Amino acid sequence: MPSAPAPAPESAPVSAKQPPAADRVYTHVKQAVLDRRYEGGTLLTEGELAQAVGVSRTPVREALLKLEMEGLLKLYPKKGALVLAVSAQEIADVVETRLLVEEFAVRRAVPAPATLITRLEGLLAEQKRRAEAGDLAEVSVTDRCFHAEIVRHAGNQILARLYDQLRDRQLRMGVAVMQAHPGRVAQNIAEHDEILDRIKEGDAEGAARCVRRHLGRVQDLVRGDAR
Repeated sequence: MPSAPAPAPESAPVSAKQPPAADRVYTHVKQAVLDRRYEGGTLLTEGELAQAVGVSRTPVREALLKLEMEGLLKLYPKKGALVLAVSAQEIADVVETRLLVEEFAVRRAVPAPATLITRLEGLLAEQKRRAEAGDLAEVSVTDRCFHAEIVRHAGNQILARLYDQLRDRQLRMGVAVMQAHPGRVAQNIAEHDEILDRIKEGDAEGAARCVRRHLGRVQDLVRGDAR
């Protein structure tokens, strides 16, 4: 198992009060896992993390326990915390859940209000800028926000909360898929353009078909069926 490189200690902010130490460790580790600076199979040690964040080991343990409960890490006493890899089964399960939610949501969101159209156009433009800069972590964030905006406008708060529970998995998987399949970035953006065009046209069923094809291609990549 590869050992994590020791990041440079974080400098103290100029503002008067910092978040609690455990919260700072939690945020540091979680963000690094989600954008895959700490990849699956990386062994994190309490000492390295304490030094990186500038805290004692006690809040590190607290933060790692929380992250283990969220399914991102596996703790090994006296050794450290292993970053869990994204499995093909987990990606498949998330895609299936997204299909159930997003096909329904895009039908309900059409005809779309002008506020939704404007928001989706802005997110798509931002995704294109991030892709040109090669920032896969932020491409994944804007990708997730594009779909989440449609779900929120469907008007079903229970579904919106269910979708939000997938957030961390979606972000991490998005980076993993794009790193493994670099050509997927441009294709992803083109498919978002197509979804947005159907929404603008008021074509609910056409938008749902585009969403189904879009997510189906991710399933194909997971199975190794993509051309």
